[in-house]
Amino acid sequence: MPWLLLPPPLGEGWGGGTAPLVHAAALVLALLIDRMLGEPPTRWHPVVWMGRYLGRTGRWIAPRIDVAPPARSGPFAAGALAWCVGAAAVVLAAAALTAAAARLPSWAAALLLGLALKPLLAWRMLRDEVLAVEAALACSLAEGRTRLTHLVSRDVRTLNEGAVRESAIESLAENLNDSVVAPLFWFLLLGLPGAALYRFANTADAMWGYRGECHGHVWDWAGKWAARADDVLSWLPARITALLLTLPCSLSLSRSRERAGVRVLRSLPREARLTPSPNSGWPMAAMALRLDVRLAKPGVYVLNPAGREPTAADTRHAAALGARVVWMTGALAALAFVLQATWPGA
Repeated sequence: MPWLLLPPPLGEGWGGGTAPLVHAAALVLALLIDRMLGEPPTRWHPVVWMGRYLGRTGRWIAPRIDVAPPARSGPFAAGALAWCVGAAAVVLAAAALTAAAARLPSWAAALLLGLALKPLLAWRMLRDEVLAVEAALACSLAEGRTRLTHLVSRDVRTLNEGAVRESAIESLAENLNDSVVAPLFWFLLLGLPGAALYRFANTADAMWGYRGECHGHVWDWAGKWAARADDVLSWLPARITALLLTLPCSLSLSRSRERAGVRVLRSLPREARLTPSPNSGWPMAAMALRLDVRLAKPGVYVLNPAGREPTAADTRHAAALGARVVWMTGALAALAFVLQATWPGA
């Protein structure tokens, strides 16, 4: 539990029984800051700092395409070592911040932890970018394609309007886990160090976890450790995200909606396995089935092929479903912290 990682409190600091409540308050504060203010300035953003470290070390660990390829072990070992060094730095920094918070009054500790947790969550930015793609599509296909490049790394030049919309909805579903559910999951288990470690691992996978060549470097083995670490840390949160996406909006269901919900749950594992990733397919498949739309990456996979082509209304519905999952995740995690605080012996 996160409060077990903390040193003994000093002065007016908070102790073991209060620590879960402080973490619950910090979590709620982080979500509120995200909703009202969005992302902090780039120069103060810890995920940007992670990206700069990964960008600089990545040019060192991954062989250039114009150089004779070395043995697999060299790039793999270099990638694993660079990942571990960066992860250790991130965890130690988060642990030091948590230790500092433990020596503050409860209200100040919650404020400090909430401010530190917020940059590790990015729901508002994700939602705004997805809706911006839809707004750009309303102007022209070319503008929609250009805006989509803010979300995805795939080649958008040949995508039609439906494919642009599919890509935006896929990105929302996948990053709903990466940017909210998974960081909160690890915050619940390991506190701020857990959330920071996950964001580092996910950022490293995004920057290093390529297959083949990218930006003039070969990543097959240099990025393998980063890719596998992200797979492990995302495994359970991705499935939780998918489950939350499939939950009904109301407890009073008609017989037809009840049957539709059962169909979604039965189809979800099969659809999720169609993607190359062991994790990202789960929230994407859940979103496709819940909206009853077709989502595809050309030449790679097609999710819910019997579904219709998504419309502008589906993009807005996907954003609404994502917002519901964010607040459900926050509420469940905060409730878990409160229950920990009231548990006998806490």
